[in-house]
Amino acid sequence: MTEIYFYSGAGNKLETACQLCAKAIQQGVRVLVYSVDSSIINQLDRLLWTFSPTSFVAHCRINDDEERISVTPVILSDKIDDTVHCDVLLNLHDACPPSFNQFQRLIEIAGVAQEDKLAARERYRFYQQEGYKIHHFKLDDKDYS
Repeated sequence: MTEIYFYSGAGNKLETACQLCAKAIQQGVRVLVYSVDSSIINQLDRLLWTFSPTSFVAHCRINDDEERISVTPVILSDKIDDTVHCDVLLNLHDACPPSFNQFQRLIEIAGVAQEDKLAARERYRFYQQEGYKIHHFKLDDKDYS
């Protein structure tokens, strides 16, 4: 069963997403980053190149060629594609992502804005009611497990 990792209190959700993607790569897992909002995907695409002054997070988009997708550790996508195998789904959408249960892990990031907190609480409640194991980390604890 998919394990859910909730990170709450993110001052900047996209920077947090970059840090979590970098950590996942260090752990040797592939990540699909999901959002139906193309502006979020575009911002994250740029940020993955620049958020660290000494490195970048190797990534591509779901519509890149299959060969590139097969070797890239982080894939940015506006859809969940069953043909692309990733261990982790990082959700940047306000709602629960479709087909999230095909992944070993689902990462959710809750920002500090009130509307973001409310949407995150709704997703948290859904996963809890469905019986998923949830790991919760408060980002002010500086724990990016």
